[in-house]
Amino acid sequence: MIRCSAGTAKVLGLNNIKTDALPTTAYLMVGEHCKFNCAFCAQARQSKSRTDLLSRVVWPEFHEHEVLQGLQIPEAQRGLQRVCFQVVQDGKALEEAKSFVKTIKNESPDMPICVSAGPRSLAEIEDLLKHGVDRVSLALDAATPQVFAQAKDGSWESRYRLLLEAAGKFPGHIGTHLIVGLGETEEDMVKIIQDMYDKGITVALFAFTPVKGTRMEKAKKPDLDHYRRVQAAHYLIRQNYARSDEFVFRTGKLVSFGLPFDQLWDYLSKGEAFQTSGCSGCNRPYYNESPREELYNYPRPLTPEEVKRCWQELVASLDK
Repeated sequence: MIRCSAGTAKVLGLNNIKTDALPTTAYLMVGEHCKFNCAFCAQARQSKSRTDLLSRVVWPEFHEHEVLQGLQIPEAQRGLQRVCFQVVQDGKALEEAKSFVKTIKNESPDMPICVSAGPRSLAEIEDLLKHGVDRVSLALDAATPQVFAQAKDGSWESRYRLLLEAAGKFPGHIGTHLIVGLGETEEDMVKIIQDMYDKGITVALFAFTPVKGTRMEKAKKPDLDHYRRVQAAHYLIRQNYARSDEFVFRTGKLVSFGLPFDQLWDYLSKGEAFQTSGCSGCNRPYYNESPREELYNYPRPLTPEEVKRCWQELVASLDK
């Protein structure tokens, strides 16, 4: 058995949910009940959340052959740009994920595959790459060791060190996740984003999402203007338009990108800064928000009106 996000199941012909944004990546989840105890995660060791949740997304369970068969449907192939495995660290899921990767590669050798997991060594990362995975994502999640100690489980330092070693040995194949709103300052987050890109590590940016049954279920989501500032900073850094040491912070808050507003608008006017970030082809529809709310991460190109609104939210929150 394997889980896939509800949107992925729709693309694969396994359900008939109504949605206005389909995933462009097939999101598959292997394992449940993680050995770690992250405060925000539905799969955490002591979580009381439903076992079919990851963030706010429902992940129904299907037989392996149903999912693999769905991936071969021409309609699904046209809409999907990659497969992404979310591997719960339960002690056995990583080996199961390798088996799934091998099977998919046998059927669709050109399909890019990402594995988001918690490998403990360079050898485990190399093994995933040898199985046909093109990107391995090691979620740092927290911007600082202090925030990590409050919201995560394990060691920030060891995860950070492995990220750097992996990026050095396997350049272009390593990514990480960072979650805005766990208790860090904007300065903390922007500086770790810059550090990751300086080391050749791709960043997927998330907004903290409180999930019922987790230890952080009563914590607040980040304010949208707060997220927009970090989101814009991430885009400018990723595109090499600016660096974090050119930005201005006041008591941890980002108050200037160090650019004239007309130049900043030129960089942000296409709206790409406000779309989902991560591996190519990853759009994670409604992973951090309800479709009835204004979106943190847009799973598609923005309309001109949406770009204008995001721009206005951003500029209004900066010091003029």
